[in-house]
Amino acid sequence: MNAKDLILQGRTALGIEFGSTRIKGVLIDYDGHVLATGAHEWENSLVDGVWTYDLADAEKGLRACYAALRRDVEEQHGVTPKTFGALGISAMMHGYIALDKDDKQLARFQTWRNTNTTAAADELTELFQFNIPLRWSVAHLYQRMLDGEAHVKDVASVFTLAAWMHYRLTGRKVIGIGDAAGMFPIDSNALDYDEGMVRKFEALIAKHGHPLKLREVFPKVLVAGEDAGTLTAEGAALLDEGGDLQPGVPLCPPEGDAGTGMTATNSVAPRTGNLSAGTSNFAMIVLEKQLSKLYREIDMVTTPTGFPCAMAHANNGTSDLNAWVGLFEEFCGLMGLKADKGELFGKLYTHALTGAPDCGGLLAYGYYSGENITFINEGRPLFARTPDSHLTLANFMRAHLYTSLGAVKLGMDILLKDEGVKLDRMMGHGGLFKTPRVMQKILAAAVNAPVSVLATASEGGAWGIALLAAYLVDGKSSGKLEEYLDKRVFTGLEGEAVEPDPADVAGFETFTRRYVAGLPVEKSAVAALDW
Repeated sequence: MNAKDLILQGRTALGIEFGSTRIKGVLIDYDGHVLATGAHEWENSLVDGVWTYDLADAEKGLRACYAALRRDVEEQHGVTPKTFGALGISAMMHGYIALDKDDKQLARFQTWRNTNTTAAADELTELFQFNIPLRWSVAHLYQRMLDGEAHVKDVASVFTLAAWMHYRLTGRKVIGIGDAAGMFPIDSNALDYDEGMVRKFEALIAKHGHPLKLREVFPKVLVAGEDAGTLTAEGAALLDEGGDLQPGVPLCPPEGDAGTGMTATNSVAPRTGNLSAGTSNFAMIVLEKQLSKLYREIDMVTTPTGFPCAMAHANNGTSDLNAWVGLFEEFCGLMGLKADKGELFGKLYTHALTGAPDCGGLLAYGYYSGENITFINEGRPLFARTPDSHLTLANFMRAHLYTSLGAVKLGMDILLKDEGVKLDRMMGHGGLFKTPRVMQKILAAAVNAPVSVLATASEGGAWGIALLAAYLVDGKSSGKLEEYLDKRVFTGLEGEAVEPDPADVAGFETFTRRYVAGLPVEKSAVAALDW
């Protein structure tokens, strides 16, 4: 059946993901082939010390993204979509959206980027003997209690961005298990919030005068393939301003960008891993067994089917790198040269590979915000070098590409070196991998393992949530999620693996030692650069 007929008959799956800088929609057939895309740019803001997005902007961005996708469908296929076989919503994990019993927003949306929850995260980690990262929803909720914020007494619902948007579209207060794992610890056997930890949390907050029941306030946990509701008339009107989209479309459980990243790279089975590289960077490995002890640098999350997964999540990725490329673009303009931004990125990234494997003694920290892996609660972008270092353009760019993975590498070193976690395959996806082979080569050096990038890597999490939507309505006949991905989606899609170069591995290790040694400088910058 051709694409036009599939769209007319609604035998398609639509995935929409709210990323840090872009809301993207991808329309696919049930085998994962991309039929149309749409996107809308947006950006977070630092308001009164809080990294946030206005939820009204999220709704406007949803409509703009869908409108762009609708136009692409009409231009490519000559039809207007009126229904889909299934739909899925994904977004940046973690954070805090609090509503009262009338669904009124009670406090500013706090994103994953905020690190103002240290006291709460520390106390909960000690209570649970389980790492609670600063950005997790339960840390945000408990910190609001510790800070005595008045709105807490009225909290009736707490959502992640994906779960909230799903609620707006369906009226169902549910969440995919992978995204739920960024709210509260998950019991992978029960496929639900860990009951023992729920009881401990409720007993703790009762001492502070809060009778809140976590399972009433947090969304219900669902796994991939479970019914998560259907698009309401209100949801259809919210999504499609044109009024052509009909209600009744089934939705898959809303997922976080970690779960969609795993899905989009076929990394949902044990001993597989992936790295998502963008505004934030996170690397994940699906485990064969639990880690031997608690690590504050490592998040324990799950796949969309609930399998335990270790994540090294860095709040900072490409923001500083992009700023430097913007500076070079400005210089080109000063010289009377019209530089295409994409070409500029490609040339600078490729040139970086001609630099010294250890970056010639150059060091950088792209910390726009705090970094949990290195226990620094505020960010100060920083570039440093010694007098005998070699300041060349290639070394400069290589240092910034390395440092975009710097914090993630520290977490991966814990997993691969200290814990001896087995990794058969590492997949890369996200904007950093658009330039062929460059970040593949650098990531291979960081993890000392082969790295592949699929042709679909640039579609990212929006494609991943579209696949989860397709699995809901047409994929379960193939078996488990990993079997559906293996048998129907990724057949023939495996990218070429780049093997680690021993010289690059040694160079990245040298850079990492300098990165660790220089952390006191970054901490001092936080204290000193306070204007």
